[in-house]
Amino acid sequence: MLEEVERWLTRRSWSASDRSLDQLLVAKATRGTTVSVVLPALDEEETVGEIVSVIRRELMEKVPLVDELVVVDSGSADRTGEVAAKAGARVVHRDEILPRLPALPGKGEVLWRSLLVTSGDVVCFVDADLKRFSADFVSGIVGPLLTDQDMHFVKAMYDRPLDGAAARPRGGGQGGRVGQGGRVTELVARPLLNLHWPLLAGFVQPLGGEYAVRRSLLEQLAFPVGYGVELGLLVDALHTVGLDALGQVDVGVRVHRHQDDRALGRMAAAIYRTAQLRLSRAHLVRPELTQFERGADGFVPRTYAVDTEERPPMREIVEYASRRAA
Repeated sequence: MLEEVERWLTRRSWSASDRSLDQLLVAKATRGTTVSVVLPALDEEETVGEIVSVIRRELMEKVPLVDELVVVDSGSADRTGEVAAKAGARVVHRDEILPRLPALPGKGEVLWRSLLVTSGDVVCFVDADLKRFSADFVSGIVGPLLTDQDMHFVKAMYDRPLDGAAARPRGGGQGGRVGQGGRVTELVARPLLNLHWPLLAGFVQPLGGEYAVRRSLLEQLAFPVGYGVELGLLVDALHTVGLDALGQVDVGVRVHRHQDDRALGRMAAAIYRTAQLRLSRAHLVRPELTQFERGADGFVPRTYAVDTEERPPMREIVEYASRRAA
């Protein structure tokens, strides 16, 4: 690891308990900073309600840390929107945002469009499939942005047990397979970052979906529309504001729904493509991924398109610029 990264780890890595809610509220009031929390959601009726309820109860009603809580539904077939609204979120459908531009499938598309329906100086993204959710996921990563004006981008770091159980305690005991989650991180993202962007080698969860960013930075960045969004934003943030403006906060354990190997393969291809584009700004010769499934007569190839679209920096969108000028 580079010496610069080792120094960064000591200066820019914290625990959620390092800043009390009282400290955050004072810093927020002193600078007049507003905070928006965004949950991108697709068929998450089983988990989205609890996440919204915790954020509203702990960070909006008990203390005024979060100013707006928005769930952006990207086309759920279940009751995601209804459950989220009942729990206290403002629910916006992806297709209602910037309707002149047909929506593309993908998480990055939802995050990009969310900038048009939120107003906070700090935008905090939280995945909607988390289980046993804690308010620390929000207050922890928002904290450095409220207390330190030099911070611009903060990611959550955590254990990811593969089987969804709680992390195994020290000294033994029962629990999930600690460290076995995040397979795409370990097999794809971490090698890419260490080889090509070694300054980012200190991030524990570079692909994690929980991170808080200043709006002033987000509106300068291009958003890959699919699974590559987390890596793309992190790399571009490094080049835009520098390593010392980036940080990470330990929030404990992240339990969520895991995807099967084929879905992870498609995710890995999209992430590799995002990295390749940033390395060369060239086009993939064949932006497709073929995987194999066993059928009645042997292995059957299934070919999927790899995400090849990115949305431009939000400040280039006329509707966004007009809103900011109003």
